[in-house]
Amino acid sequence: MRVVHHSLHNDVASQLRARIFDGQLPPGSFLDEVALCAQMSISRTPLREALKVLTAEGLIRHEPRRGCFVNEVTEQDLDDIFPVIALLEGRCAFDAARHASDADLQALEVWHQRLQTHAQAGHINAYYEANFAIHEAIIQLADNKWLAQAIADLRKILKLARLQQLHAPGRLAQSLSEHQAVFAAIQARDPEAAERAMRNHLLQQREALRDLARSQRRVLTA
Repeated sequence: MRVVHHSLHNDVASQLRARIFDGQLPPGSFLDEVALCAQMSISRTPLREALKVLTAEGLIRHEPRRGCFVNEVTEQDLDDIFPVIALLEGRCAFDAARHASDADLQALEVWHQRLQTHAQAGHINAYYEANFAIHEAIIQLADNKWLAQAIADLRKILKLARLQQLHAPGRLAQSLSEHQAVFAAIQARDPEAAERAMRNHLLQQREALRDLARSQRRVLTA
């Protein structure tokens, strides 16, 4: 019975996480426990256990006497998170440059060719998918489960912010150039250069988001 209960609340957490990420439960929204129990045909116990999981992940917050709300990611949060994830993924690139086999490099080259094709065509969604696959491949090559877990946790928070940095003017071409620099360093098996290039890539994402926010504010003001 313990195993069943454990898998149930994790399933509930997965469903709620998906609703948050796809916007059905937007940032700041109240999580009505009675309504959610009715919608999901569950009791309060697995729901509350699921809410604890999402609270630990930083996706929701609990306010005493008020209940649970979907977290809102602020500009300060982004300023705090990006340098950290840049350090973590930079270390992954460092280790990937040390560990990559010839076969690994060939697989990465294929992904970078796809990335270039999508960038040249202006296909942002396809570019995002290839970009994610490349980052995942580099994390796997690093072969450090603690790095991978820390990055996954931070990515959940960034995903909550529904970031669209590739929509910033000129960002698509810039992102491609940054990726090519990372790959060139890994291909040369130069750990220090790979780490610098990956850290720069992540920090430039933050700058692009900041520029995009400024542009949006100017439009609203106008």
